Amino acid sequence: MKHIRNFCIIAHIDHGKSTLADRLLDFTGSVTEREKQAQLLDNMDLERERGITIKSHAIQMDYVHEGEQYTLNLIDTPGHVDFSYEVSRSIAACEGALLVVDAAQSIQAQTISNLYLALENDLEIIPVLNKVDLPSANPEEVTDDIVDLLGCDPEDVIPASAKTGIGIEEILHAIITKIPAPSGKVDAPLRALIFDSVYNPFRGVETFFRVINGSIKKNQHIKFVATGKDYSADEVGTLKLIQHPKQEIKTGDVGYLITGIKDAREVKVGDTITDAKNPTTEAVAGFEDVKPMVFAGIYPVDTEDYEELRASMEKLQLNDASLVFTPESSAALGFGFRCGFLGMLHLEIIQERLEREFDMTVITTVPNVSYQAYTNKHPDDIILVNNPSDLPEPSTLNRVEEPFIKASIITKADYVGPVMSLCIEKRGEITNQSYLTTERVELSFDMPLAEIVFDFYDRLKTVSRGYASFDYSPIGLRTSKLVKVDVLLNGNKVDALSALLHQDNAYDIGKKMCEKLKELIPRQQFDIPIQAAIGAKIISRETVKALRKDVTAKCYGGDISRKRKLLEKQKKGKKRMRQVGNVEIPQEAFMAVLKLND
Repeated sequence: MKHIRNFCIIAHIDHGKSTLADRLLDFTGSVTEREKQAQLLDNMDLERERGITIKSHAIQMDYVHEGEQYTLNLIDTPGHVDFSYEVSRSIAACEGALLVVDAAQSIQAQTISNLYLALENDLEIIPVLNKVDLPSANPEEVTDDIVDLLGCDPEDVIPASAKTGIGIEEILHAIITKIPAPSGKVDAPLRALIFDSVYNPFRGVETFFRVINGSIKKNQHIKFVATGKDYSADEVGTLKLIQHPKQEIKTGDVGYLITGIKDAREVKVGDTITDAKNPTTEAVAGFEDVKPMVFAGIYPVDTEDYEELRASMEKLQLNDASLVFTPESSAALGFGFRCGFLGMLHLEIIQERLEREFDMTVITTVPNVSYQAYTNKHPDDIILVNNPSDLPEPSTLNRVEEPFIKASIITKADYVGPVMSLCIEKRGEITNQSYLTTERVELSFDMPLAEIVFDFYDRLKTVSRGYASFDYSPIGLRTSKLVKVDVLLNGNKVDALSALLHQDNAYDIGKKMCEKLKELIPRQQFDIPIQAAIGAKIISRETVKALRKDVTAKCYGGDISRKRKLLEKQKKGKKRMRQVGNVEIPQEAFMAVLKLND
C-alpha cells in the first residue's frame, strides 16, 4: 500500500486539466507513441469539440522514483458545475489533489468550490501554476493569489506548462512525496466506494471503485449497500488505457468490476461495495441519489417517431443514469417525455447526443425547475410541480415553494455594478462581497434556481465582457409568489408554452412572449390573436393580421353598397375560417421563449 498514490486534478473549465493528464501519461510511459492523442481521457466527440470533460475517467500509471516502483491512480473529474456530485465522489476516492490554476486567468469560481470540496475530505493539495509559457501569463501575481487562498509557501507552487511539458517531473515528485499513501485495514471486511460506471453493450455495466478496506477477488459474492442487491464479481482488474484483469484488488487500490448488470440504474455513484457473506458495518458516508434540477419536455418532431424516441432515451439512460424521464402528452405537440436533467449543460448534451447517436430530431419545451405546492384543503400534503400544468388551481392554492441556490461569482472590480444589477433583476439577494485581490471580487447571492435556468450565464458573460466565473450550490426551498402564465393562440391554450413565473415579472414576460410569437408565427387566412393569461385574466395581446385577398378588385364603378356586400361576405368567411382554423407553431417559437432579452 505504501507505493500507491490516489489523486485527482481540480480546476476551472479550460485551465488545462485534460492536457496535464495527457502529459502525466506520456511522462510515465503509460501510453505508446501510437496511442497518443490530445485529450486522451476525453473519448466522446462532444467532449473534444467543446473542450469539457463530461464523464469522469480513471487511469493507472506506473512510475519509478528513486529506484522504487510506484502506482499512481489518476481519477479524473468533470469540470462543469452541473456534475458537482460526481466530482465530490471522485474527490472522496483520493488522498490528494492537484489544484491547477491558469497563469493567465488566475483563480476562478469553480476552482474555489472544488477546492473546498477537497479540503472537506482532508485531501493534500498540490498547487500547480499552468500555462506559464503563455505571453499573457502573469506568474508572480497568480502565485500570490494561490498563496493567499491556500496559505502555502510560494515555493510550494509548481510552475508548469502542460502543453510544452515544463514542470511535469516536479509534479510527479510532489505527488509521491506529499500525497499520503492510502490508509485502510487489509484484514477488515470489504468496503469499496463506487465513483463511476460506464455501460458496455457486450458486458453490461462496468463499475469503477476504490477499495477502502479489505480486498475484492475474482468470483467473490458481493453486495451493493444502497440498492441491497448482490452479485458475483465475474471480473476485476486495474484501469490502464485498456483493462487489465487481475485475481484480486487490494486495499487502497482503484479498479473496475464487471458483474453482468444490464441496468445502469442499479449501479449508483457513491454506493458502497461489500462482501455478501461478511458485510461491513458502515457504508462510505456521503451517498445520495442524484436529483434532477431542471425539467423540460422532449417531443419527436414527427409524432410517429414516439416509440423510436423512447428506445433512444432508454439506450441513452444506460450510459447516463442521471437522466430521468416519464411519458407525457401535449395538445400542441402530441406524445413525448418529461425529462429531468442535472442542469442546462446536461440538457444540451442529451439533446445533442440524441441527434448524433440516434438521428432523432426533437423539440425541447421551455425548461423549468421542480416546485412544491401546498393546497388549502390538505396543507401538509406536498404536490410536486415539475410541469406548469401540475400546478393546482389558484383558488385552492395555499403557497408555492421554489428551490434557491447560493451563487458565487468572481469578477473584476470594474464589473461589480453590472453583475449586481443583473443578479438583482434575477431576484437575487446579495449576501457577501469580498475582495480576493485589489482587482478581483467574489460576490455571493441567494437567488432562485429558476432564474438562472434561462439566459443567466450568457448575460453574465456579456455584462462582464467574459471576465466573470460562476458557480452555485442548492440551499433548499423558499416560499415565492408564483403564477402560471398561459399562452393562448386563437383562443386555445398552448400547454407547451405555459410557464411558472414570479408575480412581479409575469406582465413583462407575458408581453415579451406575445411580441416574440407575433414575429415567428406565419400569417394565415384569418386573424390570429396571441394572448398571455393568468387564470382567466388576459394580461397581454398581439394580433397576427390575416392575409386578405382584394375581393373588390373586379368591382369598379356603381354604388358603394356593391363593394360593401363583397367585403361583408369575405368577413363572414374569415369568421367561419377562424372558428375551425388550426395554427401551426414553428419549432423556433418554443426556443424563442428562452431568448426574450435578445
